[in-house]
Amino acid sequence: MFCDACGAPVQPGQGFCSKCGKQIVGPVSFAQPRPGRVQGHVRLLGLFWLAFSAFNTVGAAVLYILANTLFAHIRDLGAPDAPATFLRPLLSVIAIFLLAKAAIGFLAGWGLLQFEKWARVIALVLAFIALFHVPFGTALGVYTLWVLLPSESEREYDALAETRAA
Repeated sequence: MFCDACGAPVQPGQGFCSKCGKQIVGPVSFAQPRPGRVQGHVRLLGLFWLAFSAFNTVGAAVLYILANTLFAHIRDLGAPDAPATFLRPLLSVIAIFLLAKAAIGFLAGWGLLQFEKWARVIALVLAFIALFHVPFGTALGVYTLWVLLPSESEREYDALAETRAA
């Protein structure tokens, strides 16, 4: 039998739960405790971060290739020198930043799938940054914040990380 509030095992005739202290009134559930909110969503969240990072990688690669092929030879097409000399390094730097963000996203996704303690913090930082990338980044950022930001989520994630490490 299990407590209906926290899922801890309860002995027949026990008046209070030994884990959460809730008074046990009436019948006690015989079912296994259901997984917590974080445990139910963290695998999907890790996969979403891996997919979002893959899209960022593709975008960064396309931007870098365009910057160093199209803008490298734009003078040959008859364009003035000023935009080419300004846009090529600017777009290359933006592509490198996008690639770095994608690499950190891959790391966060992998860490979430492995229940690494540091992955929660990295995913939360990336979630705040992703809020500005409408529409998919915003959706992923809101979902990440909803799953990982509350304090009870932190406790549950840390407990999952400790059980996976042991």
